[in-house]
Amino acid sequence: MSAYFYDSSAISKHYHLEMGTDVVDGFLRAPNSQHYISRLTVIEIHSVFARKVRMRDITEIDFVRLLRLLRADIGRSLLSVVRFMDAHYGEAERLLRSHSLHRGLRTLDALQLSVAVTLARHDELDHFVCADTRLADTAVAEGLSVLNPEAP
Repeated sequence: MSAYFYDSSAISKHYHLEMGTDVVDGFLRAPNSQHYISRLTVIEIHSVFARKVRMRDITEIDFVRLLRLLRADIGRSLLSVVRFMDAHYGEAERLLRSHSLHRGLRTLDALQLSVAVTLARHDELDHFVCADTRLADTAVAEGLSVLNPEAP
């Protein structure tokens, strides 16, 4: 069984056709697999979809529909939402101390990565799925197996 953690840049591809959609959808269809997102992703995805409306990639009706699809995927347990614990915030602080000066790690990315690192420490994660190269590079530096759905 493979376990995947998706940041917002990756899981959004499941809901809107773009580069990497086929890769993410393939991971989600993998038999006997587990798929995690953080509670932060549920919030960030609103912003991702709103940006697509502003850029005229989707309509406001699509915005509502895509959010419903996300909620449905959570409801049917395709995606498991990991809630934030105090340990995640402490881990995010450590990540920022270690990686913000030279890799440009940002606060919300550190929170996302803290969930993935914690899952990996508990042997509950095989792959971190991320299309943000800065975050992906930091995850590799933390020893995670990173899958970029946009990479050839």
